[in-house]
Amino acid sequence: MKLFLFIFLVIPFVTNSQQTIPAIVAIDKEAFRIVHAGENPDFIATYQDNAWIIDDNQSRVLKISPESKTALLTIPVPNACSAPITGFDAVWVMSCSEKTLYKIDLVNGNILAKIKTGIADRNGEMSLASGDGSIWLLSDSSGILSRINPVTNLVEKRIIVKPHSYCAVSGQNSIWITNYLDNSIQRINTKTNSVTATIPVGKNPRFLTAGELGLWTLNQGDGTVSKIDPSLNKMTASIDVKAPGGGGDICAGSGKVWVISTNTERPVQVINQLTNNIETIYTQVPPAGLPFKADGAVRLSENFVWISGYYSKTIWILKR
Repeated sequence: MKLFLFIFLVIPFVTNSQQTIPAIVAIDKEAFRIVHAGENPDFIATYQDNAWIIDDNQSRVLKISPESKTALLTIPVPNACSAPITGFDAVWVMSCSEKTLYKIDLVNGNILAKIKTGIADRNGEMSLASGDGSIWLLSDSSGILSRINPVTNLVEKRIIVKPHSYCAVSGQNSIWITNYLDNSIQRINTKTNSVTATIPVGKNPRFLTAGELGLWTLNQGDGTVSKIDPSLNKMTASIDVKAPGGGGDICAGSGKVWVISTNTERPVQVINQLTNNIETIYTQVPPAGLPFKADGAVRLSENFVWISGYYSKTIWILKR
């Protein structure tokens, strides 16, 4: 009896939940609009119901509206890379070749500032964060998190974190970053500019997101998603999305977690934040025997879900 009680209390803290059969949905039929724009549409930032999409290897950012089939603006940024962020009336985009952060006007696309920061990953597999009056960027692979003042456009603080940290997100009154080789994430207190917790997660966490019920990491080493409870500073679930390898993306909102995968059988997956179950897999009928690959990015706007297809030059816009 004692052994049974011990197991009952411990198992719920780390679960591997996939107890339901996901619905298979054709993404083309579900889409509110399909936009063919860019050569390799990849990382996305949103504001209200518009999106800014990195056109990888094309040195440009595209501004797209759900009401238009073509880009509203094309903004040149040399070797534009990383997951951009919107905030403080601007969209913030990294230039991998210049190791510089570009500040771009949300309305007209004018370049407002260029900030020399450095970049932790030369390939740009990173994400920026906006929180507590600042823009946050992993600026050196040795373990430097830079805090940028969006008014003065200056780096105000450089915070020491674990080496090989690449992605940042704002949530639960903190900044969170993934520690790729340490298999952990770190929590940064924005008032003290200090690390307050280091939390073990799955193998090789890269991208992460904050939602209503916690945080989630996409772990490229073992193809899982880790769920973190910020009140406990602890991983509370491991969800096998079968998405090992490079690429992919993750975004949470409206009680769901959206996962972009390089697995052609699970290109877009939706997890229920409460149950940790994979509820939906979006796919499409591929042309002439070619497997469907999304392998782009996902972000939520006020009324839509934006999904980029890196190889298909396609952006799917779904209603939330």
